[in-house]
Amino acid sequence: MSEGGAWRGNIKARLYERVRERGYDSLTAFAEARPAVPLYVLADELGKDDVAAVQVLSGLLAEAEQRKQVTRFVRDVLVRMLSQSLPDGWPTVMDDDNRFKVAKALGRWSAYTPETHQSRAEQVRAALRANPPPAGWRPLGPDDELLRTLLPDDEV
Repeated sequence: MSEGGAWRGNIKARLYERVRERGYDSLTAFAEARPAVPLYVLADELGKDDVAAVQVLSGLLAEAEQRKQVTRFVRDVLVRMLSQSLPDGWPTVMDDDNRFKVAKALGRWSAYTPETHQSRAEQVRAALRANPPPAGWRPLGPDDELLRTLLPDDEV
């Protein structure tokens, strides 16, 4: 497809067709098989020219809402944002460059966090600023121990 192809046709059908072609029964299963992989990379794997990262994000959120696992989704998106901005893990030295990288990851994560979880996201950002994780910390998935402490599951 040409530019803008990601927004043509039945987006949801295209996403699920691509996921099934790869042997997964859900977008969540596809994403879970690629923990800590940035959303834009997941989108490229599903269709470089006709799938956008925000479409993957939206699909993952819809599935999380159906499964009552939105908090886990929020942690997963944080892992993916940290992986994209801080591929070598949490910075050893918090100079201007690294402060920007952390702010970028947390800012994008906050923008992608559903309204229902915004206040909790603010608490997580504040906790990470007040007590930074150890240098090199790089969560490998939504079940990372530190992330589960900062953002425990609450759905029933």
